[in-house]
Amino acid sequence: MKNTLMETLGIEVVSATPQQVTLSMPVDERTHQPMGFLHGGASVALAESAASIASFLNIDTRTHQIFGLEINANHLKSVRSGNVYGTAKPFHIGKTTMVWEISIKDEEDRLISISRCTVGVVPLKQA
Repeated sequence: MKNTLMETLGIEVVSATPQQVTLSMPVDERTHQPMGFLHGGASVALAESAASIASFLNIDTRTHQIFGLEINANHLKSVRSGNVYGTAKPFHIGKTTMVWEISIKDEEDRLISISRCTVGVVPLKQA
């Protein structure tokens, strides 16, 4: 994940299978909003990263690529420090789209945010 948004935000892979991906992200100066809480945009970046990795694990990378099409989020609780964990689980894994539910929890397993992300599965262009 070198030289990516994930590296910039300190996002790391905790576990990754085609049916579930969990990522961690620190809540610190990289991910705070100006008032010192976890930025909602950082939560959305964590959610879309988890859905994208999960989608990637469900395609043939020799013939297809994935792109995020839509994401929504509801932020339920604030966090000032520590780590949060985003876990993506599938609602739908299809040939042309995938839909993932992502829950973000804090270190005490409290629900911080929920998201739904739709990912497009696109054939690679032939050279």
